[in-house]
Amino acid sequence: RAGSYRMAPFPDLMTVSVKLINPQMASPKTITDLHPETICIVRLSAIGDTCHALAVVRTLQDAFPGAKFTWIIGKTEATLLGDIPGIEFIIFDKTKGLSAYGDIRRRLRGRQFDVCLCLHASMRANLIYALLQSPCKLGFDRKRARDFQWLFTNRRIAAKSDQHVLDGMMEFALALGASRGELRWDIPIGDSDRRFADDILPGTAPTLLISPCSSQRLRNFRNWPTDHYVTVARHAVRKHGARIIITGGPSQLEKQYGEDICKELPDASINLVGKTSLKELLALIDKASIVLCPDSGPAHMATAVGTPVVGLYATSNPARTGPYLSQELVVNAYAQAAMEFCGKTVDELAWGERIRHPEAMLLVRAEDVCEKIDSVFSKIAL
Repeated sequence: RAGSYRMAPFPDLMTVSVKLINPQMASPKTITDLHPETICIVRLSAIGDTCHALAVVRTLQDAFPGAKFTWIIGKTEATLLGDIPGIEFIIFDKTKGLSAYGDIRRRLRGRQFDVCLCLHASMRANLIYALLQSPCKLGFDRKRARDFQWLFTNRRIAAKSDQHVLDGMMEFALALGASRGELRWDIPIGDSDRRFADDILPGTAPTLLISPCSSQRLRNFRNWPTDHYVTVARHAVRKHGARIIITGGPSQLEKQYGEDICKELPDASINLVGKTSLKELLALIDKASIVLCPDSGPAHMATAVGTPVVGLYATSNPARTGPYLSQELVVNAYAQAAMEFCGKTVDELAWGERIRHPEAMLLVRAEDVCEKIDSVFSKIAL
């Protein structure tokens, strides 16, 4: 059956039909029959999730070398990924409100894709799916299709539980018949960004890059206390002769973190909070020896360029959102936090459930972080 979903708040858009099709009745009979030549990807945000999505796109490029790719992406995320050759990027600027959908509609007028990969399950993204023309709109399984995504798609990936976010997204590529090989990202870093990193970090001395905040929001409870970062940074300087770089966005919270950490290490640290573009940050991360951060975008940027990540996790499960290639370096207090603040084991929590308690990150011990950092620097020294 076909139903009609009228976008009442969109006076400049035509009525959009959303076909509610049983996945088993869609044509062609199997998704692998598609052999797609045009593929549209929708993953708007955030930085870490778009890095995961890029690994999926690279897998598809290897599987379908002749296919043309279009990616609808957020404005901020496009500053990191939008110059990748071989991908047409269409920016969805959420700051424009409802008119952003009109921009997408105008850009795609008269175009049809062989398949649309609906990698973003949110109402903001769902409304974009209604604007796309394709016989196959592949979305998440019913359990993971948040905000009624299943109403806007006509195919679903197989239901699986307890997956890392990247593995969940990779199911889209596998559903099209791609084979999973070695992960690659290959994000371009321009010469000017390389020079910026070289000016900040000349030579090859050991470097600890600290991105201390996961967000400017005070109530996400993912941020580790400043004095803990100072303890770890001092240890890295004294034991390994490391240079300390502090990075972050322009919010007042992040600036305060940078100032508080660097004033305790005036001769061994550089405060770059609010002073880098995402490309410059990626170049710095690529040159750093280690990235130290909580559950945040820089952890996944570091994964994309192969830099080890010491991740700090207590409010979120690193098995779901941790740095994909550095799981052995995660300092994981999630199980302890679950029991202390929720009275449950990890198995009793919903997969991916966040522990929103202001004291949860205090369970991450500085001495454990120092041990992880020591293990990386010792391997580099060899």
